[in-house]
Amino acid sequence: MDIGALIMSQCSDAILKRPPWLRVRAPAKEQSRRLLQLLREERLHTVCSSAACPNMGECWDNGTATFMILGNQCTRSCRFCNVQSKMRPLPVDLNEPERLVNSALRMGLRHVVITSVARDDLNDGGASQFARCLRAIKIRAPQMTTEVLVPDFLGDLSSLKIVVDEKPDIFNHNLETVERLTKKIRSGGQYRRSLAVLQGAKGFNKSMSTKSGIMLGLGEEDHEVVQALRDLRDHGCDQLTLGQYLRPTPWHHPVHRFVTPEQFQQFKVLALELGFSHVESGPLVRSSYHAERGVQKEAVHV
Repeated sequence: MDIGALIMSQCSDAILKRPPWLRVRAPAKEQSRRLLQLLREERLHTVCSSAACPNMGECWDNGTATFMILGNQCTRSCRFCNVQSKMRPLPVDLNEPERLVNSALRMGLRHVVITSVARDDLNDGGASQFARCLRAIKIRAPQMTTEVLVPDFLGDLSSLKIVVDEKPDIFNHNLETVERLTKKIRSGGQYRRSLAVLQGAKGFNKSMSTKSGIMLGLGEEDHEVVQALRDLRDHGCDQLTLGQYLRPTPWHHPVHRFVTPEQFQQFKVLALELGFSHVESGPLVRSSYHAERGVQKEAVHV
């Protein structure tokens, strides 16, 4: 089989024409150049570029970004993710937290989102680095609100507590997909373990808002999505993001459907009825999309 036939055989969603509501605007060249230069100077990664986020244009034009700490090489190889996989990534950079704060201050951010690759090679899964970053922000930029989007730390509660003890405004861990598809989609991930992470975070700090996200279009059924929303609420999850899965390369999991904006709105209404305090639901929504709104919504409820 030649390479063209191989790509087509693996890209079963090639026959699915991308609908007009999935068009995204490219980032302004000058703004992108400035931010890329800043990130190069501070030797930082963003999930915007490393994970090929479709909202990079909108976010970067507004001078915002989600920082990805602990390098850009992941010890897992999930079938939806465009981040490079490597079993032994680079050592932890203890100067990274200061560089992160430098960048956040230069960008004039009010709400800082910190995420990471999975680092199963580290004893604490990288939890201590999250804590260092949160402490650095509190010391040098106490006016900024913070959100963490963490891996599952292999379910280790002591690692989880290291992060929660630093009191981020929002604690985010993504469920990613429905239970039936988890083993196929998430390398090393477990549906019930992810629910336990969210429940554990809430148990350590009941006043902290918890958040999770699910991608649609991976082959799930609507009733499975509804069950996942119920499971999240049953485990203390407060906020939710729902977005369309977009295949990064032909070697990734195929897109099984394009969910319409109307369907996303229906899921949003249901999620709010189930008790989520804040929901972002739409084709281009990602975990950190309009993340600052979640903090504002929680402030209103306090």
